[in-house]
Amino acid sequence: MTHVLIVEDERALLRALAMNLVARGYTVTEADSGTKALTAAAGSEPDVIVLDLGLPDVSGMDVIRAVRGYAAMPIIVLSARTGSGDKVHALDLGADDYVTKPFSMDELLARIRAATRRASTVEAAPSVTVGDTQVDLAAKTATKPDGARVHLTPTEWHLLEQLLRRPGKLITRRQLLTELRGAPEHTDPSYLRIYMAQLRRKLEPEPSRPKHLITEPGMGYRFQP
Repeated sequence: MTHVLIVEDERALLRALAMNLVARGYTVTEADSGTKALTAAAGSEPDVIVLDLGLPDVSGMDVIRAVRGYAAMPIIVLSARTGSGDKVHALDLGADDYVTKPFSMDELLARIRAATRRASTVEAAPSVTVGDTQVDLAAKTATKPDGARVHLTPTEWHLLEQLLRRPGKLITRRQLLTELRGAPEHTDPSYLRIYMAQLRRKLEPEPSRPKHLITEPGMGYRFQP
């Protein structure tokens, strides 16, 4: 069974979430503070964390930062904060998804399923299909159906690998620039747009209408299988 750690300081919502998840066959650990969340995350090793940002002691952002220091388990932020700045900051720190309150239980369950599914396949399949191109991440080859090889530069490979190894997950521009250049502050953001345009031209059936290498305006990019 999937083990979910719910971190929420509003007791009524915490109990409602726990009851709904247990009724659907999930194992649940509850925490109503950041300190308890960190203890539970380290001790019980949940499959996914559902995390409120407005906690009474340690902020949710600090919880994300601390968990990402030692574990890759999916983190779904559940917050009333709707500003794009909070979303981007949480994603930059390592959150996998962001759900705003109020929300439907069906939506949250779908997000949990998607997060755990992605986590189980990140390292499982080094070969990924992008449009009609078969990309082998281990061999670093991209092959068309007729056997023709697609030439990708080292930078294009690095960028593509960051996206393909986290299917469905939004990766912020800051994360990608850090991966590619070590520090995003001194890199022109247009750098990413240029390389993404080149990747689409080489891999997407219709580069002007991409279906797999998706731009999330103002935030980052996502690989949609």
